[in-house]
Amino acid sequence: MTPVPDRKITDILRESPFTLSAEIVPPRNGSDRQVILNQIAALKAAGAQFLAVTKGAGGSLRGGSLPIAQLIKEGFQTPCIAHFTSRDLLPEEVENQLIDHHYLGIRNILALRGDPPQGTSTWEPRAGSYPYAYQLVEQIKALNAGRYLDRAGSKTQTRETLDFSIGVACYPEHAQREEHLNHFRFKVKAGAEYAITQMLFCADAYARFNEEIARAGCSIPILPGARLLRSREQAAKMTARFGVQVPLDYLNKLAPTDADPMAPSASLDAARGLAEKFKSAGAPGLHLFVLSDTELSCAALKNANR
Repeated sequence: MTPVPDRKITDILRESPFTLSAEIVPPRNGSDRQVILNQIAALKAAGAQFLAVTKGAGGSLRGGSLPIAQLIKEGFQTPCIAHFTSRDLLPEEVENQLIDHHYLGIRNILALRGDPPQGTSTWEPRAGSYPYAYQLVEQIKALNAGRYLDRAGSKTQTRETLDFSIGVACYPEHAQREEHLNHFRFKVKAGAEYAITQMLFCADAYARFNEEIARAGCSIPILPGARLLRSREQAAKMTARFGVQVPLDYLNKLAPTDADPMAPSASLDAARGLAEKFKSAGAPGLHLFVLSDTELSCAALKNANR
């Protein structure tokens, strides 16, 4: 039986005035797989129009990204973005893995260079792998046009054109703004069709980034990515760990600590306000990063659907 090709995210973004989606992380190897199946079912029931599955950095011991994406598409009949990291992969390995996605009917790829294993400060990428994400985008775009890697002695006369919808990451609050804008331009020029931001809580930063890339002539739909913050205590941890900024008006809506009885309702109110600000800033949707906060994320999706 031939897998049914997935519905493209670019089509969903074009047809929906404001999408709601979520991103999940494969469980650690050895974990009960039923947990993530329950998470997928809950997010779909809450109103997520599509899901994304991350791919862990080398050494993270989180396998299953591709099978989970396939399961979301086939078993849950929900469009899915498969994260694809090229760091440490040679171009030949990239092509082989992309063909695996193609055969399974996966059509939505988030093309990422990928991060080194957490806690590794001196780690270097494998020689011959791509140092930049735009190079991965170029290879995917070439496969879409039927241009494969050269093979010595190959006698293939015709080559199948693939049909991937290519997404990329972007960082509106990147410290090296000009450098990042240049990298983003390269990705768009290479064939990126949409982008998803890093964790973001500032609609003004989102709007500024859109203005900057528009002036650079590389406007594509950009989905703001955020997660539910339970409290000001958690917001401080997110700022320290990821370097993201949480505006004062957002912080003031949150409870002081996770243990505060009002923390869940305050978190949902703050998330609803953020979604409205992103919508007013012209965002095509809201993309929630979901870790262990499935219940709260589902409540936020339901609230946004009202």
